[in-house]
Amino acid sequence: QANVSGMAAYQALCDEAERDFEGFWARHAREYVYWHKPFTKVLDESNAPFFKWFHDGETNASYNCLDRHLKTQPDKTAIIFEADDGKVTRISYQQLYHRVCRFANALKARGIRKGDRVIIYMPMSIEVVVAMQASARIAATHSVVFGGFSAKSLHERIIDAGAVAVITADGQMRGGKEIPLKQAVDEGIAMGGCEGVKNVIVYRRTGSPVAMQAPRDKWWHELERGQAKDCEPTWVNAEHPLFILYTSGSTGKPKGVQHSTGGYMLQAILTMKWTFDYKSTDVFWCTADVGWVTGHTYITYGPLACGATEVMFEGVPTYPDAGRFWKTIQDHKVTVFYTAPTAIRSLIKAGGDLPKKYDLGSLRILGTVGEPINPEAWMWYHRTVGNERCPIVDTWWQTETGAQLITPLPGVTATKPGSCALPLPGIMAAIVDESGQEVEKGKGGILV
Repeated sequence: QANVSGMAAYQALCDEAERDFEGFWARHAREYVYWHKPFTKVLDESNAPFFKWFHDGETNASYNCLDRHLKTQPDKTAIIFEADDGKVTRISYQQLYHRVCRFANALKARGIRKGDRVIIYMPMSIEVVVAMQASARIAATHSVVFGGFSAKSLHERIIDAGAVAVITADGQMRGGKEIPLKQAVDEGIAMGGCEGVKNVIVYRRTGSPVAMQAPRDKWWHELERGQAKDCEPTWVNAEHPLFILYTSGSTGKPKGVQHSTGGYMLQAILTMKWTFDYKSTDVFWCTADVGWVTGHTYITYGPLACGATEVMFEGVPTYPDAGRFWKTIQDHKVTVFYTAPTAIRSLIKAGGDLPKKYDLGSLRILGTVGEPINPEAWMWYHRTVGNERCPIVDTWWQTETGAQLITPLPGVTATKPGSCALPLPGIMAAIVDESGQEVEKGKGGILV
């Protein structure tokens, strides 16, 4: 019953894309993305390499994730949030819509407008999804900074993005310890050059005392109070920048990658349907932090655009013990589990037999992301977590691509431990030498 049912179906999609590249993407864009104003031109190549997709169409990412589900499944659980201490909060699509609208109205009341850049520096929480969705709703471009990054990292990103606001929290909980966030924001802004930041909005997570500087700093709950629970989305051109995400900047200054709205949303939705074989009964869990692109595409946008129920987790996989992931899968009956090889390797070290103590029978698909998975870790994941019955989708992609490009598909690809297999339909991939010539099979080179 796979959405792409077998190699013949996969090949048919690939052939369609080869024959009529624009027609292929137009068909899927019309089927899966809601357009307030339909596009008439699929691809504008006139200013290569600055390609424009669906450029004369208008849409809104938040509408695609929330409003479109209100008629069909308002009471379906959108997010099951498990806090560091194990406390569980569930929020329905209707409730999430109202929270996003209220916060979007609060942002507008603070003077934040279409095209403004907003830095989000928060713990994993329902609120961080609300902040991202609310920014998208009013067409402000968000830039999420991983909560583990320093005040200096924050300072660099505020300046580079030209941010007018920072949304943060008093602190975050990780493995039973509190890590302050507001303090890092204050330190980052104090480094100078951040005069553009007129608003710092603080979500109360830990309740620890923090310094608030009037009139710049405001508590989230106070701003939200009295705001209307509906907010008309700001319709944007498909090429409107949805977000900027900075790669870690291991070589000097961090590099900002900007993603648009229309094309990005389409690939997020299609990869949910193809790679994770999304079905309406699934409970999807991507363990990434929203500070990375994986958390953008497979927590904040992809699952919600498909109307999925997803698990979101605040803590670390080894607290209170190394069975945390397996217990979470058992408790919430997770069906699709997407994590990183780094996490898999550390969990093998922490207790390779631990998964056997939990009921993981709900699982049907396992995924990996982040770096190549070594065959030994792959085999452990396959045997011990998947009980030799769950396909593993070993997904290759980057911050720059926004969504998966090369991956095995469940029900399609014969898998090989450590191999990301074949490109998705509509993705043309090749391996070339220094001069751009394709290399023969068995030879290495540059992926293009």
